[in-house]
Amino acid sequence: MQRIAITDLAAKTVRELKTKHGVLIFHQSGGCCDGSSPMLLEKDDIYLDESDVLLGRIEGIDFYMNKDQYEYWKHTHLTIDITEGRGASFSLEIPLGKRFITRSRLLTEEERKFFGDN
Repeated sequence: MQRIAITDLAAKTVRELKTKHGVLIFHQSGGCCDGSSPMLLEKDDIYLDESDVLLGRIEGIDFYMNKDQYEYWKHTHLTIDITEGRGASFSLEIPLGKRFITRSRLLTEEERKFFGDN
């Protein structure tokens, strides 16, 4: 059971970008501009520290969220999707004319128990 999933269309874009850029990482910070959107970056282009929470792996890529942002989302299951349009971030999909987005739903009772979010 995971807190995070990815749509088939978003996964296809991730696979294309992995082929082109190598080892990648997802991060959602909650910062300015499109910082609250999931960003896909080359792994060495971001510094992680104790303020980042690992939510899981999608398409073999670690997905981190800033702990302040996580406080808002901790009771939800997230699904990473993709849509047409340019975002205002450094995420690797932006030059393709696409942007990753986060869809969410509340955790089920079973998921809350599993993740210890009672």
